[in-house]
Amino acid sequence: MADVRVRYFAAAADAAGRPDETLAVEGAVVGDLRDLLVQRYGEPMERVLRTGSILVDGVVSRDPERALGTSADVLPRFSGG
Repeated sequence: MADVRVRYFAAAADAAGRPDETLAVEGAVVGDLRDLLVQRYGEPMERVLRTGSILVDGVVSRDPERALGTSADVLPRFSGG
């Protein structure tokens, strides 16, 4: 189990109802964090995670088996030009 500081941005913050929190994540990998977030925040967070990104200690991780660090940022998909 790992304590991870999770920061939420834009639609992810809306889905979580807060800008950040510290979570105890069982298993301590990215996939476990995703599962926990969907369990806690339901469909709105699932939509964000479907197309968004999780940054682990500042590095984008799409590998569900990647070990979590001390912080994770949840970002929705951004578009721009």
